[in-house]
Amino acid sequence: MRHGAILALTLCFASAAAAAEVEVRSSIDAVTVYPDGATVTRVLRAELASGDTTLVARDFPPSLDPASLRVEGLGVQGVVIGSIDARVPPSEQPATNPELEEKLQALRDRRDALQNEIEAAALRKRFIERFATSMPFGLGEKGEARPIAEWRQAFSAVTEEIAAVDAIAREARLKQRELEREIARIEAQLRGDPARKMEVRIDLASPQAGAAMFRVSYTVRGARWAALYDARLDSGGRDRKPALELVRRASILQRTGEDWNNVTLTVSTVRTAKGGSAPDLRPLIVRLREERMRAGGAGDRAEKRPRVAEIAPAPAAAPSAEREAVVDVGGFQALFRIPGRVSVPSHEAGKTLRIASATIEPELLVRAVPGVDETAFLEAGFKHAEEAPLLAGRVALYRDGVFVGQAAMPATQAEEQVRLGFGADEKVKVTRVAVRRTEGSSGIISSSKTDEREFKITVRNGHAQPVRIRIEDQLPVSETEEVTVELLASSTPPSERNAGDRRGVLAWTFEAKPGEAREIKLAWRLRWPADKAIVYRGASPR
Repeated sequence: MRHGAILALTLCFASAAAAAEVEVRSSIDAVTVYPDGATVTRVLRAELASGDTTLVARDFPPSLDPASLRVEGLGVQGVVIGSIDARVPPSEQPATNPELEEKLQALRDRRDALQNEIEAAALRKRFIERFATSMPFGLGEKGEARPIAEWRQAFSAVTEEIAAVDAIAREARLKQRELEREIARIEAQLRGDPARKMEVRIDLASPQAGAAMFRVSYTVRGARWAALYDARLDSGGRDRKPALELVRRASILQRTGEDWNNVTLTVSTVRTAKGGSAPDLRPLIVRLREERMRAGGAGDRAEKRPRVAEIAPAPAAAPSAEREAVVDVGGFQALFRIPGRVSVPSHEAGKTLRIASATIEPELLVRAVPGVDETAFLEAGFKHAEEAPLLAGRVALYRDGVFVGQAAMPATQAEEQVRLGFGADEKVKVTRVAVRRTEGSSGIISSSKTDEREFKITVRNGHAQPVRIRIEDQLPVSETEEVTVELLASSTPPSERNAGDRRGVLAWTFEAKPGEAREIKLAWRLRWPADKAIVYRGASPR
């Protein structure tokens, strides 16, 4: 029994050792780009013999993560894939990049051809100059002087010929200069980014001979995509409602060392470099500061300092290792498949592609913060109704076909509110004036001081239709019980206090009819001990 097992094991190893190696070439077929990486899928084809075979592909990028390699077979029925691994080719194999080297040689040949043109033009110019100086043109056949008109024709012919030759040489030098720059760029790329490839080996067994195709996927870190948006607002009018077209774009940048030529491209919202788990919290320790001895006066004596509780920072946690992950679960990601096939070269400027669009009916609001700026700004708000989240990114803003600037799009999940600004609204006029400022004392013996301020805000709607308006201002915020802040009764009651979870921010929201003017009053009082002084941090009230 024991001898039989040994014999079977020996035959197994002999079979593996006898597996035929078949060299194959692969091509990139599909790429899924994440905000922090990419999954690349290559296709390779091979003619398999019956039995064990090892496919060897030596054209994979050195930046791939071997742990992320996956293989899927199509074609011959019953093919069993054993293992797949990647390794660096033997050191004696020179690092080559045939495509770049072929391009470099073609550029050098063109440069040499231009140099030949320049040298031929120089030779032609020297011949013309020698002809002009050595030819006895000044005398006729009998030694008589030639007419001035013939002299002029000769001078003109020589000048035109030299100008033509100079133009040829000048144009060739300009082309040569451009070629030199391109040659230098490619030479630097070959020096700084050698084209060494990874060798991928796939062990498999086939019950029969035949053609088979394999899809090999792997993860690389040198790629990413960022979200860009176009927000095009039609502000509407008397006969139509406002509309907002939101266009999503993906700006794709890759530095993987391999060009993605004519591939099926998908962008995903999954972040693959964050690791698999949330970080662990360490204990937050609080302790009393130790008493210290201090020398002083006529002799050494112990001086007790007050016990002060201090928070000792926990030891810094070691950075979490980033685990490679290829996630393709529909419930946890949004995939945008770019139609057709796309090419994204490596080491070039990012490519921006349109991935989705939606038409939204927004809620318009004119908002002003006259304590800082009396300009009124038009804003459009909407609830994000799609399942795919809006990733944080830059948004280009257009109002009625006019570009009005850029803003930041916050990361937004489904059912969350988004509000975008679309520039100044010149038809809504807002003014803010200080009506009163009174500083004084209160109490029989002046035990406290006071500071009272009153402001008047005027809002006028110059539109031909009703407009929803929001005015924001603020009260001072006290961080001590000794300083009290009071909103006086003469103030117009605000719609919100601590608006947007901002302490002291007041908001008045209302709908203004066409041509309507509204007046808002804000008055407050500060009170603090007479023997102390106050200071405003942040923007001073004005």
